[in-house]
Amino acid sequence: MIVIDNVGSGETHSSRGRRWFHSFHWAILLLLLVFIYGSHAPLIALTKVDGHVPFSASSCVVLIEFSKLLASLGILLATGNIYTLSVSVSWTAVAPYVVPALLYSFNNNLVVFMQAYMDPSSFQVLSNLKIASTALLYTTCLGKRLRPMQWLGLGFLMGAGVCHSYSSLDWDIPDEEDDKLSSRLHITTWGLLMVLLYCFISGLAAVYTERILKTQCLPLSLQNLFLYVFGVGINLASHFYSSSGDHSFLDGYSAVVWLIVAGQAANGLLMSVVMKHGTGITRLFVISSAMLVNSVLSWGLLGLQLTPFFLFSVLMIGVAVYLYYK
Repeated sequence: MIVIDNVGSGETHSSRGRRWFHSFHWAILLLLLVFIYGSHAPLIALTKVDGHVPFSASSCVVLIEFSKLLASLGILLATGNIYTLSVSVSWTAVAPYVVPALLYSFNNNLVVFMQAYMDPSSFQVLSNLKIASTALLYTTCLGKRLRPMQWLGLGFLMGAGVCHSYSSLDWDIPDEEDDKLSSRLHITTWGLLMVLLYCFISGLAAVYTERILKTQCLPLSLQNLFLYVFGVGINLASHFYSSSGDHSFLDGYSAVVWLIVAGQAANGLLMSVVMKHGTGITRLFVISSAMLVNSVLSWGLLGLQLTPFFLFSVLMIGVAVYLYYK
């Protein structure tokens, strides 16, 4: 009986060790994602010359998608899962990946197009509605149920995003420039409809991607390969369609731009792990938490001033995490 007890105790410690090991790696993954997301905007600001981004944003997106494609192919070869291509993969398994590629590409272009109908600050505030749209689609399309406290946590998360976005608005305007406020902060009816469409498509793309990643019994690297093949093709076509031809593909690229490409490629690959083994809601918490990293890096690298709203956003995100995951 002593031996049995010891074995049982050993199994318990072993399972606890495995759970701790898994939790530790999951926490490292999420922290890395938060840092990558949060560093994106400050890095772009560092590349600006005379207030303008010197490189083509569309070419940067193509390179990011191509980097993710190469990395997925490399992982597929390294793990030996390349044989799955000829054994169990059919066009019916590949075709669904064109949908999220189209949705993500559409939203990337919609963000640029809607600037004519609303100012960037208004978009930053209203885009937090994608938290609500993703949660609603998550429950309806995937059949997941959220407890009332989890809905409250998502409410706090959206409130933290609005609070953080509001704090970035420059309200310290001289009296003689008050009449210019409406020209800087504005949104039209078309702008409102577009941002609502943007939030809906953002949630739909995330939920759809999570569904196909989880329902197909294929290696994640192979699934990423399918997704990024379509991503490269669609974004490359979009780049050549929107490009004027006056500049070469890599004009304005610097070491910081290549760092952005590498970071966003890693971000996409790591986020696919979250979507495969976690949930789209976890993705929302990552993106919202990244706002705080964004603020700290902007303060340290760009000299921007932190406001009391920053601490309030930190508190609200902390409350949101507690309510959702407790």
